[in-house]
Amino acid sequence: MSECVPAEAEEYHSKDFEWETLKQKIEDDPSLQHHLLPFHSLQQHEEEEEPEKDSDAWKKFHSRHSSGKFFKERRYLLKEFPELVSCGESSKLLEVGCGNGSTALPILRGNENINVYACDCSSEILERAKEFVGAVDVASLKERFHPFHCDFCTTGFPEWLACDSCRESCPQKQHDCFSVSDVKEIDRLNLMSLSRESSCCIGRVDFITLIFTLSAVPLQKMPTAIKECYSVLKPSGLLFFRDYGLYDMTMLRFNPEQRVGFREYMRSDGTRSYFFSIDTVRNLFLGAGFIEVELEYCCVKSVNRRKGKSMERVWVHGKFQKPF
Repeated sequence: MSECVPAEAEEYHSKDFEWETLKQKIEDDPSLQHHLLPFHSLQQHEEEEEPEKDSDAWKKFHSRHSSGKFFKERRYLLKEFPELVSCGESSKLLEVGCGNGSTALPILRGNENINVYACDCSSEILERAKEFVGAVDVASLKERFHPFHCDFCTTGFPEWLACDSCRESCPQKQHDCFSVSDVKEIDRLNLMSLSRESSCCIGRVDFITLIFTLSAVPLQKMPTAIKECYSVLKPSGLLFFRDYGLYDMTMLRFNPEQRVGFREYMRSDGTRSYFFSIDTVRNLFLGAGFIEVELEYCCVKSVNRRKGKSMERVWVHGKFQKPF
Protein backbone atom coordinates (compact mmCIF):
# COMPACT_ATOMS: atom_id res chain seq x y z
CA MET A 1 0.00 0.00 0.00
CA SER A 2 3.04 2.23 -0.21
CA GLU A 3 2.33 5.64 -1.74
CA CYS A 4 4.02 6.91 -4.90
CA VAL A 5 6.57 9.49 -3.77
CA PRO A 6 8.51 11.82 -6.07
CA ALA A 7 12.31 11.95 -6.13
CA GLU A 8 12.51 15.15 -4.10
CA ALA A 9 11.31 13.19 -1.06
CA GLU A 10 14.86 11.87 -0.89
CA GLU A 11 16.03 15.17 0.57
CA TYR A 12 17.13 14.97 4.18
CA HIS A 13 14.48 16.58 6.38
CA SER A 14 15.11 20.33 6.50
CA LYS A 15 13.59 23.78 6.87
CA ASP A 16 13.72 25.45 3.47
CA PHE A 17 10.70 27.50 4.56
CA GLU A 18 8.52 27.86 7.63
CA TRP A 19 5.32 25.82 7.68
CA GLU A 20 3.44 28.63 9.45
CA THR A 21 4.31 31.00 6.58
CA LEU A 22 2.93 28.51 4.04
CA LYS A 23 -0.18 28.01 6.17
CA GLN A 24 -0.90 31.74 6.18
CA LYS A 25 -0.41 31.95 2.42
CA ILE A 26 -2.87 29.10 1.82
CA GLU A 27 -5.47 30.54 4.18
CA ASP A 28 -5.25 33.94 2.44
CA ASP A 29 -5.78 32.47 -1.05
CA PRO A 30 -9.50 32.49 -2.02
CA SER A 31 -8.97 29.83 -4.68
CA LEU A 32 -7.86 27.31 -2.05
CA GLN A 33 -10.63 27.81 0.49
CA HIS A 34 -12.30 24.48 -0.31
CA HIS A 35 -9.35 22.71 1.37
CA LEU A 36 -10.16 24.45 4.66
CA LEU A 37 -13.89 23.82 4.87
CA PRO A 38 -15.48 21.24 7.23
CA PHE A 39 -16.56 18.04 5.53
CA HIS A 40 -19.83 16.18 6.08
CA SER A 41 -20.24 12.92 4.17
CA LEU A 42 -23.40 10.89 3.69
CA GLN A 43 -21.27 8.06 2.26
CA GLN A 44 -19.27 7.27 5.39
CA HIS A 45 -21.51 4.38 6.40
CA GLU A 46 -21.28 2.89 2.91
CA GLU A 47 -17.46 3.18 2.94
CA GLU A 48 -17.24 1.43 6.30
CA GLU A 49 -19.25 -1.47 4.86
CA GLU A 50 -16.73 -1.93 2.02
CA PRO A 51 -13.39 -2.49 3.78
CA GLU A 52 -11.84 -4.19 0.75
CA LYS A 53 -12.44 -1.25 -1.61
CA ASP A 54 -9.32 0.68 -0.65
CA SER A 55 -7.07 -2.38 -0.81
CA ASP A 56 -8.43 -3.30 -4.24
CA ALA A 57 -7.65 0.21 -5.51
CA TRP A 58 -4.05 -0.08 -4.34
CA LYS A 59 -3.69 -3.57 -5.84
CA LYS A 60 -4.77 -2.17 -9.23
CA PHE A 61 -2.45 0.80 -8.74
CA HIS A 62 0.54 -1.49 -8.15
CA SER A 63 -0.46 -3.64 -11.10
CA ARG A 64 -0.23 -0.57 -13.36
CA HIS A 65 2.97 0.74 -11.79
CA SER A 66 4.96 -2.39 -10.99
CA SER A 67 8.13 -1.21 -12.73
CA GLY A 68 11.17 -0.71 -10.52
CA LYS A 69 11.59 2.73 -12.09
CA PHE A 70 8.43 4.02 -10.47
CA PHE A 71 9.80 4.03 -6.92
CA LYS A 72 13.20 5.37 -5.94
CA GLU A 73 15.40 3.87 -3.25
CA ARG A 74 14.76 5.82 -0.06
CA ARG A 75 18.38 6.12 1.04
CA TYR A 76 17.57 9.24 3.05
CA LEU A 77 15.92 7.02 5.70
CA LEU A 78 19.32 5.93 7.01
CA LYS A 79 20.04 9.59 7.86
CA GLU A 80 16.55 10.30 9.12
CA PHE A 81 16.50 7.24 11.35
CA PRO A 82 20.11 6.32 12.27
CA GLU A 83 18.91 3.62 14.67
CA LEU A 84 18.33 1.47 11.58
CA VAL A 85 22.09 1.54 10.96
CA SER A 86 23.37 1.25 14.52
CA CYS A 87 21.05 -1.50 15.85
CA GLY A 88 22.53 -4.76 17.12
CA GLU A 89 22.77 -8.24 15.70
CA SER A 90 19.54 -10.04 14.70
CA SER A 91 17.43 -6.89 15.03
CA LYS A 92 14.00 -7.21 13.44
CA LEU A 93 12.25 -4.53 11.39
CA LEU A 94 8.66 -4.65 10.20
CA GLU A 95 8.08 -2.53 7.12
CA VAL A 96 4.38 -1.82 6.67
CA GLY A 97 3.27 -1.11 3.10
CA CYS A 98 6.57 -2.09 1.51
CA GLY A 99 5.64 -1.51 -2.14
CA ASN A 100 8.40 -2.78 -4.42
CA GLY A 101 11.14 -2.72 -1.78
CA SER A 102 12.37 0.86 -2.16
CA THR A 103 12.56 1.24 1.62
CA ALA A 104 13.74 -2.27 2.48
CA LEU A 105 16.70 -2.39 0.10
CA PRO A 106 18.68 0.61 1.39
CA ILE A 107 18.08 -0.56 4.98
CA LEU A 108 19.33 -4.06 4.16
CA ARG A 109 22.35 -2.58 2.41
CA GLY A 110 23.06 -0.21 5.30
CA ASN A 111 23.02 -2.75 8.12
CA GLU A 112 24.06 -6.39 7.82
CA ASN A 113 22.60 -7.12 11.27
CA ILE A 114 18.97 -6.33 10.49
CA ASN A 115 16.22 -8.67 9.30
CA VAL A 116 13.38 -7.02 7.38
CA TYR A 117 9.84 -8.42 7.46
CA ALA A 118 8.00 -6.50 4.75
CA CYS A 119 4.25 -6.64 4.11
CA ASP A 120 1.90 -5.21 1.52
CA CYS A 121 -1.73 -5.74 0.49
CA SER A 122 -0.68 -6.43 -3.11
CA SER A 123 0.72 -9.89 -3.93
CA GLU A 124 1.90 -8.61 -7.30
CA ILE A 125 4.01 -5.81 -5.84
CA LEU A 126 5.50 -8.25 -3.31
CA GLU A 127 6.76 -10.31 -6.25
CA ARG A 128 8.34 -7.16 -7.63
CA ALA A 129 9.93 -6.48 -4.25
CA LYS A 130 11.47 -9.95 -4.21
CA GLU A 131 12.83 -9.39 -7.71
CA PHE A 132 14.14 -5.95 -6.75
CA VAL A 133 15.98 -7.24 -3.69
CA GLY A 134 16.95 -10.48 -5.41
CA ALA A 135 18.72 -8.56 -8.17
CA VAL A 136 21.36 -7.51 -5.65
CA ASP A 137 24.23 -10.00 -5.80
CA VAL A 138 24.57 -10.36 -2.03
CA ALA A 139 23.31 -13.67 -0.64
CA SER A 140 23.12 -12.54 2.99
CA LEU A 141 20.97 -9.57 1.99
CA LYS A 142 18.37 -11.76 0.31
CA GLU A 143 18.33 -14.14 3.29
CA ARG A 144 17.42 -11.24 5.59
CA PHE A 145 14.43 -10.11 3.51
CA HIS A 146 11.08 -11.74 4.36
CA PRO A 147 8.12 -10.36 2.36
CA PHE A 148 4.58 -11.46 3.20
CA HIS A 149 1.05 -10.57 2.14
CA CYS A 150 -0.99 -8.62 4.71
CA ASP A 151 -3.57 -5.83 4.75
CA PHE A 152 -2.75 -4.66 8.25
CA CYS A 153 -5.59 -2.16 8.60
CA THR A 154 -8.22 -4.79 7.71
CA THR A 155 -7.01 -8.17 8.98
CA GLY A 156 -4.20 -7.22 11.35
CA PHE A 157 -0.78 -8.88 11.44
CA PRO A 158 -0.36 -12.68 11.42
CA GLU A 159 0.12 -14.78 14.56
CA TRP A 160 3.63 -15.87 13.60
CA LEU A 161 4.77 -12.24 13.86
CA ALA A 162 3.41 -11.82 17.39
CA CYS A 163 1.08 -14.27 19.08
CA ASP A 164 -1.67 -13.25 21.48
CA SER A 165 0.53 -13.92 24.50
CA CYS A 166 3.27 -11.64 23.20
CA ARG A 167 0.82 -8.91 22.23
CA GLU A 168 -0.54 -8.94 25.76
CA SER A 169 3.05 -8.81 27.13
CA CYS A 170 2.53 -12.12 28.95
CA PRO A 171 5.33 -14.71 29.34
CA GLN A 172 5.63 -16.77 26.17
CA LYS A 173 4.04 -20.19 26.31
CA GLN A 174 6.52 -22.96 25.65
CA HIS A 175 4.41 -24.91 23.20
CA ASP A 176 3.36 -24.90 19.58
CA CYS A 177 0.61 -22.35 19.11
CA PHE A 178 0.79 -22.13 15.31
CA SER A 179 -2.14 -23.00 13.10
CA VAL A 180 -1.52 -25.11 9.99
CA SER A 181 -1.68 -22.03 7.77
CA ASP A 182 0.80 -20.20 10.03
CA VAL A 183 3.28 -23.05 9.78
CA LYS A 184 3.05 -23.04 5.98
CA GLU A 185 3.60 -19.27 5.93
CA ILE A 186 6.65 -19.52 8.17
CA ASP A 187 8.07 -22.31 6.05
CA ARG A 188 7.61 -20.18 2.94
CA LEU A 189 9.46 -17.30 4.60
CA ASN A 190 12.33 -19.58 5.61
CA LEU A 191 11.62 -18.98 9.28
CA MET A 192 11.52 -22.60 10.37
CA SER A 193 14.83 -22.15 12.19
CA LEU A 194 12.56 -21.02 15.01
CA SER A 195 11.77 -24.13 17.06
CA ARG A 196 8.06 -24.68 17.23
CA GLU A 197 8.58 -26.52 20.50
CA SER A 198 10.27 -23.55 22.19
CA SER A 199 8.77 -20.46 20.59
CA CYS A 200 5.26 -19.44 19.66
CA CYS A 201 6.26 -16.67 17.20
CA ILE A 202 9.24 -14.53 16.21
CA GLY A 203 8.70 -12.57 19.41
CA ARG A 204 7.63 -9.17 18.01
CA VAL A 205 9.92 -6.67 16.28
CA ASP A 206 12.43 -4.01 17.35
CA PHE A 207 11.43 -1.42 14.75
CA ILE A 208 8.49 -0.54 12.50
CA THR A 209 8.54 1.77 9.50
CA LEU A 210 5.40 3.56 8.27
CA ILE A 211 6.75 5.44 5.27
CA PHE A 212 4.07 7.07 3.09
CA THR A 213 1.68 4.29 4.08
CA LEU A 214 -0.70 5.61 6.75
CA SER A 215 -1.97 8.38 4.44
CA ALA A 216 -3.40 5.65 2.18
CA VAL A 217 -5.51 4.24 5.04
CA PRO A 218 -9.03 5.64 5.56
CA LEU A 219 -9.00 8.10 8.46
CA GLN A 220 -11.52 6.13 10.54
CA LYS A 221 -9.26 3.04 10.35
CA MET A 222 -6.04 4.80 11.39
CA PRO A 223 -6.41 4.40 15.19
CA THR A 224 -6.94 0.64 14.88
CA ALA A 225 -4.07 0.33 12.38
CA ILE A 226 -1.65 2.14 14.71
CA LYS A 227 -2.72 0.06 17.71
CA GLU A 228 -2.03 -3.04 15.62
CA CYS A 229 1.50 -1.75 15.02
CA TYR A 230 1.88 -1.06 18.73
CA SER A 231 0.87 -4.64 19.60
CA VAL A 232 3.66 -6.28 17.54
CA LEU A 233 6.44 -3.92 18.69
CA LYS A 234 8.70 -4.90 21.57
CA PRO A 235 8.77 -2.71 24.69
CA SER A 236 11.18 0.22 24.07
CA GLY A 237 10.89 -0.49 20.33
CA LEU A 238 10.72 2.41 17.86
CA LEU A 239 8.25 3.27 15.10
CA PHE A 240 9.55 5.53 12.33
CA PHE A 241 6.98 7.65 10.50
CA ARG A 242 7.12 9.84 7.40
CA ASP A 243 4.12 10.91 5.37
CA TYR A 244 2.35 13.76 3.58
CA GLY A 245 1.99 16.95 5.58
CA LEU A 246 -0.83 19.49 5.63
CA TYR A 247 -0.64 21.98 2.73
CA ASP A 248 1.81 19.89 0.73
CA MET A 249 1.78 20.83 -2.94
CA THR A 250 0.01 17.60 -3.92
CA MET A 251 -2.88 18.38 -1.55
CA LEU A 252 -3.46 21.74 -3.18
CA ARG A 253 -3.77 20.11 -6.61
CA PHE A 254 -6.92 18.19 -5.67
CA ASN A 255 -10.24 19.57 -6.91
CA PRO A 256 -13.19 20.13 -4.53
CA GLU A 257 -15.06 17.09 -5.86
CA GLN A 258 -12.11 14.84 -4.93
CA ARG A 259 -12.56 15.47 -1.22
CA VAL A 260 -13.79 12.40 0.65
CA GLY A 261 -13.15 13.76 4.13
CA PHE A 262 -11.51 16.60 6.02
CA ARG A 263 -7.95 16.74 4.60
CA GLU A 264 -8.69 13.45 2.85
CA TYR A 265 -8.88 13.03 -0.94
CA MET A 266 -9.47 10.32 -3.52
CA ARG A 267 -7.73 10.10 -6.87
CA SER A 268 -9.51 9.07 -10.06
CA ASP A 269 -8.09 5.54 -9.71
CA GLY A 270 -9.75 5.05 -6.30
CA THR A 271 -6.60 5.41 -4.17
CA ARG A 272 -6.83 7.91 -1.36
CA SER A 273 -4.47 10.24 0.43
CA TYR A 274 -4.67 12.01 3.78
CA PHE A 275 -2.57 15.06 4.68
CA PHE A 276 -1.38 15.18 8.27
CA SER A 277 -0.99 18.02 10.70
CA ILE A 278 1.47 17.51 13.54
CA ASP A 279 -1.40 17.60 16.03
CA THR A 280 -3.25 14.81 14.20
CA VAL A 281 -0.16 12.59 14.13
CA ARG A 282 0.52 13.27 17.80
CA ASN A 283 -3.05 12.44 18.82
CA LEU A 284 -3.09 9.23 16.78
CA PHE A 285 0.15 7.80 18.14
CA LEU A 286 -0.15 8.97 21.73
CA GLY A 287 -3.72 7.65 21.72
CA ALA A 288 -2.35 4.21 20.85
CA GLY A 289 0.09 4.32 23.77
CA PHE A 290 3.27 5.53 22.09
CA ILE A 291 5.73 8.06 23.51
CA GLU A 292 6.70 10.94 21.22
CA VAL A 293 10.45 11.09 20.53
CA GLU A 294 10.57 13.33 17.44
CA LEU A 295 7.80 15.09 15.52
CA GLU A 296 8.15 17.95 13.06
CA TYR A 297 7.25 19.25 9.62
CA CYS A 298 9.80 18.68 6.89
CA CYS A 299 9.53 21.64 4.50
CA VAL A 300 11.49 21.30 1.26
CA LYS A 301 11.50 23.73 -1.64
CA SER A 302 12.49 22.17 -4.94
CA VAL A 303 12.34 23.15 -8.60
CA ASN A 304 10.73 21.22 -11.43
CA ARG A 305 13.40 21.86 -14.05
CA ARG A 306 11.22 20.69 -16.92
CA LYS A 307 8.41 23.11 -16.07
CA GLY A 308 10.55 25.72 -14.35
CA LYS A 309 8.22 25.79 -11.34
CA SER A 310 9.11 26.04 -7.67
CA MET A 311 7.44 23.39 -5.50
CA GLU A 312 6.83 23.59 -1.77
CA ARG A 313 6.73 20.08 -0.36
CA VAL A 314 5.59 19.28 3.18
CA TRP A 315 6.08 15.98 4.96
CA VAL A 316 5.71 14.98 8.59
CA HIS A 317 8.71 13.32 10.22
CA GLY A 318 8.06 11.33 13.38
CA LYS A 319 9.70 8.89 15.74
CA PHE A 320 7.67 7.14 18.45
CA GLN A 321 8.62 4.66 21.16
CA LYS A 322 6.70 1.93 22.90
CA PRO A 323 7.08 2.31 26.69
CA PHE A 324 9.38 -0.09 28.56
